[in-house]
Amino acid sequence: MEKKKLPNSRLIYVLAMSSCFLFWFGGFPIIFAFTSYYLARKSERIYLQNPEAYDNSKKIKKGKIIAIIGLILNLVILGITIWTLATIGWDAWSEEFVRRWNEGLENNSYSR
Repeated sequence: MEKKKLPNSRLIYVLAMSSCFLFWFGGFPIIFAFTSYYLARKSERIYLQNPEAYDNSKKIKKGKIIAIIGLILNLVILGITIWTLATIGWDAWSEEFVRRWNEGLENNSYSR
């Protein structure tokens, strides 16, 4: 009997890795991590019904662990973002960003 691949194994891994690499975007890649975790759990249930029929369960487990790490990273960044906005407010945060942006433009401008 030929062993089959579990469904979505590549997608699980790619989404989990994306959530870990893109976590600095304000926690929005938490969607990737959650989706990856959900698909991994679904694939694990399929695997548990017939373990002898599938051969890529280790990739699913690896993707699930990376998805959990992505969830934690994104929750931390999302919490920091919410805390920062709650303490200093959006206006102060925007003004500081614009000030630093303008400083960077002045410091890195080329002489003509």
